[in-house]
Amino acid sequence: MSPSAPPSATTLLPRQRALVVGAGGVLGSALLAEALVAGRFARVAALVATPLAATLDGFVALPEAALDAPGAAVADIAFVVFERDRHANGRDEAFVRPDPLALPALAARLLAAGVRRLVVVVPHAPALLPAALAQGFASQTEHAVAALDFEHCVFLRAAQGATPQAGRSTVERLVGWWLSQLRWMIPAPQAALLTARLAQLVVTIGRLLPAVPPGTHVLAPEQLADAAREPDENQAEIKLAAALARR
Repeated sequence: MSPSAPPSATTLLPRQRALVVGAGGVLGSALLAEALVAGRFARVAALVATPLAATLDGFVALPEAALDAPGAAVADIAFVVFERDRHANGRDEAFVRPDPLALPALAARLLAAGVRRLVVVVPHAPALLPAALAQGFASQTEHAVAALDFEHCVFLRAAQGATPQAGRSTVERLVGWWLSQLRWMIPAPQAALLTARLAQLVVTIGRLLPAVPPGTHVLAPEQLADAAREPDENQAEIKLAAALARR
């Protein structure tokens, strides 16, 4: 019998309560499913705009109004997922769809609701952003979020290679291209694998944060792709932890 694999770094960290904002999209639903794997988080909630029956152990459908209600913290860590594509069914429409331009206001509400760690997936469109911004702040929006008093604030960039549509403003193109993950790393026929793998990386990063020095971190597409190509999950975690340690 082959020897068992050594425990990963994330299995040794305290379990957090997680909140997913934007769980109705393709990547958002994959991230929610990944977060719900037994033992990864103490509790997993998703922000909903309309009532949604929770049928899974450890899952909570959290009304958006709960962010503004006094009381206990709603989560330790929040994942905010921006993307264009959503499933065409009523259930996914029940989930809150965050507005990219309102990210600072949303982040402030999450902080006030007790969230200490924030992970945001943002676009890196080479045709729109200078290469130097791939590992830096791309907008005043991100500056405003980073200025908030989160223990950890992480911006993850998913690479995009499409060409901007003519006649649209920069803001319209950014919003329209928000996380076009089907072009992220591998060919479109393998899109299901792509989305699942990206969701794994996002969840792993969130679980690593308690062991990472506090601060704001920006991960470029190349860093995500490098970890994604690693077949050994422990090695992938080591690469992600190293990327988070760089300031």
